Amino acid sequence: MNAMTSQSTTFDPAAGDTRAFRTALGRFGTGVTVVTCPTATGPLGITANSFASVSLDPPLVLWSPAKSSSRYPFFMATDHFAIHVMGEEQHGICGGFARSGDAFDGLDWEQSDQGVPLINGCLSRFECQKTAEHDGGDHTIIVARVTRVTTRPGKPLLFVSGTYGAFDTAS
Repeated sequence: MNAMTSQSTTFDPAAGDTRAFRTALGRFGTGVTVVTCPTATGPLGITANSFASVSLDPPLVLWSPAKSSSRYPFFMATDHFAIHVMGEEQHGICGGFARSGDAFDGLDWEQSDQGVPLINGCLSRFECQKTAEHDGGDHTIIVARVTRVTTRPGKPLLFVSGTYGAFDTAS
């Protein structure tokens, strides 16, 4: 049986509509993170869904900032940063950092020993030290060793098809 329906579209993303490719990628639901780093002018953050675990031993994660972002140079210049996994009730924080890198007003946060801004109350927080950078087209893939984890119970904030949401565990 053919799983494709008459409503399916097939295209070459390298030769076609980048909006259609982005829409297709958006069908994959992801968790939502805010990545923070120190800068000479103060703390900086960005909302990102390009986060993944890489290795348990050693403890490695990755994320991929867009080269076109005005915040990109700051994340490339730092060796220390934090990745905050957001809970379902924290969509406002994500929206703030999607719009502005300095959306720390009103947040409960502190600085690590390396000066990294750490947002408190997240579902999980990974304090990281960069170990590698790899070209990823219009993004850079940053691999980092996790040096400290803070975590709490709760439901994750998800992002799918351009919308924030939550995972319903009711059966």
